[in-house]
Amino acid sequence: MKRPSLGPAFLVTAAFVGPGTVITCTMAGANFGFALIWALVFSVIATIVLQQMTARLGIVTQQGLGENIRETFTSPWAKFLSATLVISAVVIGNGAYQGGNIAGASLGLSALFGDLGMQFSIWPIVIGATAFLLLFTGSYKFIEKALMVLVGLMSLSFVVTAVLVKPDIGALLAGMFIPSLPDGATLTIIALIGTTVVPYNLFLHASSVSKKWQKPEQIAEANQDLYISIPLGGVLSIAIVSTAATAFFGTQLQIQSAADIAPALQPLFGDAATWFISIGLFCAGISSSITAPLAAAFALSGVLNLSNEVNARSFKSIWFIILVIGVVPAVIGYKPISIIWFAQVANGLMLPLLALFLLWLMNNKKLGEHRNNSAQNVLGSAVVAVSILLSGRSLMSAFGLL
Repeated sequence: MKRPSLGPAFLVTAAFVGPGTVITCTMAGANFGFALIWALVFSVIATIVLQQMTARLGIVTQQGLGENIRETFTSPWAKFLSATLVISAVVIGNGAYQGGNIAGASLGLSALFGDLGMQFSIWPIVIGATAFLLLFTGSYKFIEKALMVLVGLMSLSFVVTAVLVKPDIGALLAGMFIPSLPDGATLTIIALIGTTVVPYNLFLHASSVSKKWQKPEQIAEANQDLYISIPLGGVLSIAIVSTAATAFFGTQLQIQSAADIAPALQPLFGDAATWFISIGLFCAGISSSITAPLAAAFALSGVLNLSNEVNARSFKSIWFIILVIGVVPAVIGYKPISIIWFAQVANGLMLPLLALFLLWLMNNKKLGEHRNNSAQNVLGSAVVAVSILLSGRSLMSAFGLL
């Protein structure tokens, strides 16, 4: 039996399971127990639906989503507006979240080794330098393998932690298959879905599959990669919710940040908590610190008609800018509230628009037999409808209307 060919979808998993996911899932479990795990199940299904479309698009056209967007619009104004939308959402959004990725990875190292007597945290610089070196290799295969190792370590850390706290399996299964909406849970549900169904991953996946597979006959291999990697990300998120639900729900413990998780778990199983959570947090942060700049470079290179080769100077310049935007706030401890607010607005606009455009592209006659079938259009339309509702709710919250 042929071994599954894994890779590009692992990048997607590495991208969406970052420090933001860790703290969002922890807060969901601490505040609502197992009740919101169904939202993660929906998120995984929605991610698979959208990313499967981008995989087919990337392999059949041998282009990323950015290139397809650029070539579809012929009007200069349409090209300008689409480029502006992508630049705003991807650059500003990724820059804001990159700060969180690097800060999260730094928290993991700080918990393990302290700050080495420095007056400021040196770990954001170490994380940024590590991400820089991996990206600067200019080897897509090397980056892919490095991320697979990080995702593997992250998986081991979070799953082992979940097993150690011995969650209630009955409550876990009920939370997965019986949707419920506890009082005050709406924003948490939006956050859970928003940390999984990430707009920039559509760009990352379409470009990365085109580098690994060049023939439509290889779509089946891309699907295998997708059906293994994305559910793995879902398992990790569910493991984090389960850990928090078992350890914190109903205890009145205040978990405000990722740094609070390990100390709160220590009464349950001692110093092992610090090691497992810290290693998992480090891997989540550094893997996302690599994929966010990579996704931005793929997206902007496609839209601006630049080279999408990983070792091209323009490609490296884009990811370097995103990396610096993330490192600086993390080093000085600055919380870029206004930038994060803009990122929330930009992604609120980006997801339904990109999902709609992707759905339209996947019905283009140029794809031939690889166009969406009826079932895929129904699933895609359902995801688009939910994303519009959630984005509307997110935007209203951002503007203080809720």
